[in-house]
Amino acid sequence: MAAIVQTVAYLGLEARGVEVQVQLIPGVPAFYVVGLGDKAVAESRERVRAAISALGLALPPKRIVVNLSPADLPKEGSHFDLPIALALLGAMAVIDVEHLADYVVVGELGLDGRIAPSPGVLLAAIHASAEGRGLVCPAAQGAEAAWAGSIEVLAAPDLLALINHFKGHGLLAAPPASEVEPIGHGPDLRQVKGQEVAKRALEIAAAGGHNLLMIGPPGAGKSLMASCLPGILPPLDAAEALEVSMVQSVAGTLAGGRLTRNRPFRSPHHSASMAALTGGGLKVKPGEVSLAHLGVLFLDELPEFQRAVLDSLRQPLEAGVVSVARANAHVTFPARVQLIAAMNPCRCGHLGDASLACARAPRCAADYQARVSGPLLDRIDLHVEVAAVTATDLILPPPVEGSADVAKRVAAARAIQSERYAHEAIRTNAEADGALLDRIATPEEAGRRLLAQAAEAMRLSARGYTRILRVARTIADLADAGTVNRVHIAEALSYRRRAPIN
Repeated sequence: MAAIVQTVAYLGLEARGVEVQVQLIPGVPAFYVVGLGDKAVAESRERVRAAISALGLALPPKRIVVNLSPADLPKEGSHFDLPIALALLGAMAVIDVEHLADYVVVGELGLDGRIAPSPGVLLAAIHASAEGRGLVCPAAQGAEAAWAGSIEVLAAPDLLALINHFKGHGLLAAPPASEVEPIGHGPDLRQVKGQEVAKRALEIAAAGGHNLLMIGPPGAGKSLMASCLPGILPPLDAAEALEVSMVQSVAGTLAGGRLTRNRPFRSPHHSASMAALTGGGLKVKPGEVSLAHLGVLFLDELPEFQRAVLDSLRQPLEAGVVSVARANAHVTFPARVQLIAAMNPCRCGHLGDASLACARAPRCAADYQARVSGPLLDRIDLHVEVAAVTATDLILPPPVEGSADVAKRVAAARAIQSERYAHEAIRTNAEADGALLDRIATPEEAGRRLLAQAAEAMRLSARGYTRILRVARTIADLADAGTVNRVHIAEALSYRRRAPIN
């Protein structure tokens, strides 16, 4: 007898349909799982065997063949346990096979028959909804699956409860969608004393989604200002929250199935590997640049990262996606992030201070800053020097203007961009390019002359020229100006990269 159950295999943020086909064949008793599964899939035989035994059932004395079709599609993860078990129970006539045809099934089995959470349930639910099917998933992830919309979700705590449901002995209640996490409140800009230029650059970065590099001595407030950025960014809208949650779901970090309106803030240590930052590994998982999708990726001590690791960010920063190529799979994750980086001007960190700087200046600064490649720096729109905080700054009262005040201006600028790009496939000025940028950011005559002179004097690349226009457009939006003027171009030019300090 044969039975078929539908499940999914994950490739990036894509869930592809997989048929779990089980057939009982006369012959010497054996249990085979075929179909290009990984180690976790191969080990599912023992988990399924133990879970069925925990129900008081014995496997039939036949050859049990489980085929995961299509057979040439790589399959990874423990979420194949539950579909294999249900298909086997269907082949054993414990469950009606016709009932199983209406569902996509995912979940890991414990040896005692409990159904444990597995990554990617939200993606499976969206796939099931598109196929017009229901979803069977672990009880702990029912609330996560409910976010997929009008879809029947069976969230079972164990295999016995699922069998009873299909037999009509104890129906499982539909799980409600979990509540959206309240918007959190991090550090406030009122905690930053002085640093008016850096705070202005932070506001421009937030308003247009631009990348920002802060260069300054230790203790100047670079990390504090970076951690203030999520507090001035507008919260995620419904579509963005779903995008972020899909990445978290496939990474297994969606706690309690709760969607969040807070923008992600990721701050990996400078010892992070290339796979940790951009994604990959034995089982391809999203890296920090994808976990920060639609949020902030903060790289502190930028030159301390391995140069190859930093250069691996060049393509994601430009394209908004990261592609991980493997011999048996090509996986793409979203990576539309706002890069905020911080670094000291030199290794000792006190370049320019005669009482603290090392004797190797200015060669020390040139060598240290050269650890970051020019092409990566060219992709950073705003470069700002953060001066050391003096005792005079520290004894001043807190600034009158805090994150809430800046957030209002940022929200107004973002609203202008939302209206401007309503019919485009982009969200912010930082993504504008080509003919669209020419149409929205071409400066008036005086601004054009200044930009032409600066492009010649600063030897701006085509990318640098484009980024000047993007930043100038954002500055104009903050001023609620319809046209990019000379003053906007001048301020944008002041944030371009300079040679190492000497």
